[in-house]
Amino acid sequence: MPDRIPMVDLKEELRLIRTPLLEEITEVLDSGDYILGEKGKKLEEMVAGYVGASYGIGVANGTDALQLSLASLNVGPGDEVITTPFTFFATGETIAQVGAKPVFVDIEEETYNMDPFKLEEAITPNTKAVIVVHLYGKAANMKEIMKIAKAHHLWIIEDACQAIGTEADGKRTGAIGDIGCFSFFPSKNLGAFGDAGMVTTNHKKVDERIKKLRNHGSETKYCHDSIGMNSRLDELQAAILLVKLYYLDVFLHNRKEIARKYTENLHPSLKKPCVATGREHTFHQYCIELDRRDELALELKNTGIASAIYYPVPLHLQKAFHYLSYKKGDFPVAEKASERILGLPIFPMLTYENQNHIIATVNKFIENNGENS
Repeated sequence: MPDRIPMVDLKEELRLIRTPLLEEITEVLDSGDYILGEKGKKLEEMVAGYVGASYGIGVANGTDALQLSLASLNVGPGDEVITTPFTFFATGETIAQVGAKPVFVDIEEETYNMDPFKLEEAITPNTKAVIVVHLYGKAANMKEIMKIAKAHHLWIIEDACQAIGTEADGKRTGAIGDIGCFSFFPSKNLGAFGDAGMVTTNHKKVDERIKKLRNHGSETKYCHDSIGMNSRLDELQAAILLVKLYYLDVFLHNRKEIARKYTENLHPSLKKPCVATGREHTFHQYCIELDRRDELALELKNTGIASAIYYPVPLHLQKAFHYLSYKKGDFPVAEKASERILGLPIFPMLTYENQNHIIATVNKFIENNGENS
């Protein structure tokens, strides 16, 4: 049997790019310039150019990217921000952190992204913005969402933390709405060796505002125009990301090929990721759906294969959001997905041998136990 198969193997990735990484890191160490330096500026320009945005602002992490985006639009108490309940907690958390009210709408059954046809029903006079999540690396239905936003004069923030490089109708996520937010957490498709993040935008005033807010509300040293926060992308992480950005398209291609093999060879009774017309998928996660999810996860664990649930509790049922008075049954599609979804290992260096072992183990489980998907 192959060695234990993790969800992500960062050590194998490091072996490939160790030499250029050490060269970039050494340059930073020798420079003595560790915060808001030239590496960070270069990364901002390159990420903005890669996604097709005019501006990039390096920040400490993806959560801060979301919070700073909301703050730059003066979202606060009395405002409502609409988002999906089927996402990582930070998406809803940052709305609450700026004092606004999170408002959830259900997801599309096939894509797990916000259902735009339920979005319009949730808009009120207090709605100021929408945070659209491109979950698992799959683009949301931005064409319809942008149409609705324009009609109601709403800001659109793209939570593209799992979706760098993903395209929707020929445009890359992070440059379709008003603001794009990226996480460079180590396990992401473009990952640092620690926490890091980026905001992209085509709005000059948003760019200027976030650059102040990430640095304690300061543009000139020791002079503070507003209350900000400490959320600066350090030079070491920027240097690492510059190297890894060079390999990103190759790594995304590998992910798509691994996903294709999963889709073609996993048992036909399983619900597998769909790729909607005009809406690309870069497979930060490869998730299947099945009734006997927990039993399969245990079987995989017992045979040395990692798996993960993204996400077991939708946001509207999280204890932290109890004050919003949502209840079970409010968003049935999201709730059903949370009970059935299971992520399988996917990373650019996943070997044919290991993937074949994963596929065979999953298929054997289904054949022995049945599945009514």
